[in-house]
Amino acid sequence: MDGTRIVLVRHGESKAQEQRIVGGHKGCSGLSDLGRAQVRALRDRWAASGEIEGPVSLYSSVLPRAVETAEILAPALGVDDIHQDCGFCEHHPGEGDGLPWEVYDEMYPHPAEAWTPDTRRDPGGETWNEMAARVRRALDGLVERHAGGTVVVACHGGVIVQAMIRWLGLDPFGSPEAGERAWFSPANASITEWRHGRNPYGAGNETWELVRFNDHAHLVGTPLSR
Repeated sequence: MDGTRIVLVRHGESKAQEQRIVGGHKGCSGLSDLGRAQVRALRDRWAASGEIEGPVSLYSSVLPRAVETAEILAPALGVDDIHQDCGFCEHHPGEGDGLPWEVYDEMYPHPAEAWTPDTRRDPGGETWNEMAARVRRALDGLVERHAGGTVVVACHGGVIVQAMIRWLGLDPFGSPEAGERAWFSPANASITEWRHGRNPYGAGNETWELVRFNDHAHLVGTPLSR
């Protein structure tokens, strides 16, 4: 496939998900047993199919669940080095990091006033706009450093959502008249792939193509699917 391939993999189920804990830098303790099995299923799929070909650069966020995901996938990609980058982390919680979700919701309920992309739910937590800017810088950096190459990133649902909004040119908020909008919910250990290259229908310009979203065929019909 011509162009730059960016393959985003959501981590397998985490212990924080299993235990219903806010899993930021403090609260994340890696993958659950189910999560490891989910990622191994993806690894085995890639090893058998060869669908990720050629030299590959492998990245992950710094959160243990993403690092562990990348470590499991590395042998199928023929990669020894994993580049960790906090730009690919999930939303950064503040004082709520590590709390059970029910306690977090009690201590830091959703604001009564209208939510905005600059709302900070808990002290020290990222706003929507702050996370969007962080992820945008990290994604743009991949394209600059690996033009024409293939990059796999073990990351998070929120990062994939930010990529969808950015590269599809979506307005995540829109006007009040627009009503409710669809949302993106990638499964654990799923693949979302992008290609950055020449648009065959354009005037020779390079654009983004969404190759696949939420591809978790390796889990469908098995006990690993949730």
